Amino acid sequence: MNISEYQNYHETKSHTAADFPYNTYLCSIPRDFPGVPLHWHSEAELIVIKKGRGVVSSDFQKRTVTSGDIIVIRPGQLHSIGQDGNYVMEYENIIFRPDLLISGSDDLCAAKYITPFLEGKLPSESYLTPALSWYQPASECIREIDLLCATRPDGYQLAVKGHLFLFFFLLVSNRQKKETAPAPQTKSLEKMKTILKYVEEHYTGHITIDDMAALTYYSKSHFMKFFKSHMGTGFIEYLNDYRLTMSERLLRSSDDPVTEVAEKCGFDNLSYFNRIFKRKYGQPPGRWRQSALKDL
Repeated sequence: MNISEYQNYHETKSHTAADFPYNTYLCSIPRDFPGVPLHWHSEAELIVIKKGRGVVSSDFQKRTVTSGDIIVIRPGQLHSIGQDGNYVMEYENIIFRPDLLISGSDDLCAAKYITPFLEGKLPSESYLTPALSWYQPASECIREIDLLCATRPDGYQLAVKGHLFLFFFLLVSNRQKKETAPAPQTKSLEKMKTILKYVEEHYTGHITIDDMAALTYYSKSHFMKFFKSHMGTGFIEYLNDYRLTMSERLLRSSDDPVTEVAEKCGFDNLSYFNRIFKRKYGQPPGRWRQSALKDL
């Protein structure tokens, strides 16, 4: 799933104007969708847990998150959002372009703090919890931004940027208190991004292990071992799950017959599609669509 599809899916939940590159989406897992697959994008992202409990991964590191937690995702960082058992999780998803905070090439704040932070060269806490001594003012920044975006007084964009700068000041100024975790291997991350991008762009067609081994310059056995060690699942299982996620979205958003949905999402065997869709979502595609539309 790429970010434009994610934003299009939630466009009715956006709280800010299209000409201001800061967007807020209110989401619920599994009520809105089962989860957000592993992906990355050029925007920065804040995931603010409002209620319940779920799982967020960032550069292969998974953590259980609960109400109040704030997760900071840098541009280009691999991340996913999922359900934890039977728990429901409501969260605010904030996505903004880095250039919102950058005035130009001579911008001291950008050159010394914002850009290095967003590029991962300035380590800081990524998971903010109420246990942090500076959590309260950081959380207050987001609360104030939410109020501004809800009411949109004249010049609210100025205040939004001001609170974002304060939020990043808290991250940067408190970074010396962070216990530095071992950095994930850059080469492995880039390899994984290549794999996931290929799936994103080609999932509608035929993809084989041979294709992926050639793409990564690995042997078939090494590719399968590499993928499973980083993703915790086999490549074919991941590919099928990705296709099922996209088919679920298509069933929600279109009137296409189930046969067309299956074909558009890379399944050339309808009975197989029906079987694994039911395994994941508890109902065959047609019946699931009827149930989902009733809940809208």
